[in-house]
Amino acid sequence: MKLTHLFDYHADLKEPQAVGRAQFGTRMIYDVTGGTFEGPRARGHVLPSGADWLLIDDEGVGRLDVRATFETDDGALIYMQYFGVVMLPSTDDEELIETQYGDLYFMTQPRFETADERYAWLNGIVAVAQGRTLPGAVEYRVYALEN
Repeated sequence: MKLTHLFDYHADLKEPQAVGRAQFGTRMIYDVTGGTFEGPRARGHVLPSGADWLLIDDEGVGRLDVRATFETDDGALIYMQYFGVVMLPSTDDEELIETQYGDLYFMTQPRFETADERYAWLNGIVAVAQGRTLPGAVEYRVYALEN
């Protein structure tokens, strides 16, 4: 098995909506306001139509539940959904801090859907990604798993 780089992805986020503490943890909703993605086979921008419905448990383990829509530079729409885990630093501040790749355990498994034949190959791959946080944003390096 090998990893092949698909693209790097930057998502700009609104200030989180703090739903608060409930039976499963503390829910924070981060709306996506835009962003970009770029890689060897696709590039474009992130539409302001997605969000992360993050659930943080008592040990600081964040469970990501993200949906986003990409529009490629050549007009294709690609829906992306992913679940993942981020081990958040202990802080009372809801503001995201700048981290580098590998500073946090921040891993996801993106899944893609598109009706555009030029990008239909995305519908059948398994992908993984490593993330990092920035003030008001997140970034990911996304890879396809291959034989």
